[in-house]
Amino acid sequence: MDMRDKIKEALGDKVKGWQEHSAKRIYITLDKEDIYKSAELLFRKLGLRFIIASATDMPEYFEILYHFSNDPAGEIYSLRVLLRDKAHPEVDAITPIFPGAEWIEREIWEMLGISFKGHPNLKKLLLADDWPEGEYPLRNKK
Repeated sequence: MDMRDKIKEALGDKVKGWQEHSAKRIYITLDKEDIYKSAELLFRKLGLRFIIASATDMPEYFEILYHFSNDPAGEIYSLRVLLRDKAHPEVDAITPIFPGAEWIEREIWEMLGISFKGHPNLKKLLLADDWPEGEYPLRNKK
């Protein structure tokens, strides 16, 4: 069984969308409530390595991509969640699973205002101490 099949089996009905951008680049859309368990499954059960997360402010939602590598095959699997509540974007932190995610979750919070529930240290990382509260430099201006 190849990694695609293992992921489909492990995540089951959590998968809301599957897009193969190329032979080695796959995007898997999930509900935001499923990100913690899904990330944990990819890491603990399937042995994928967490690389980084990225986030984008889209017109109707925020998109967060959690990038994982299947190093032996050179494949990248990205778990994709859409946060449709733009006034109060929030998702579970994965830092408790991957301590290395602490800074990227802090950066996303600071730059876009996306809150990470359960993050152990959600505080400023890059912006000046006197940066205005509630202003996020990477949010699209209306």
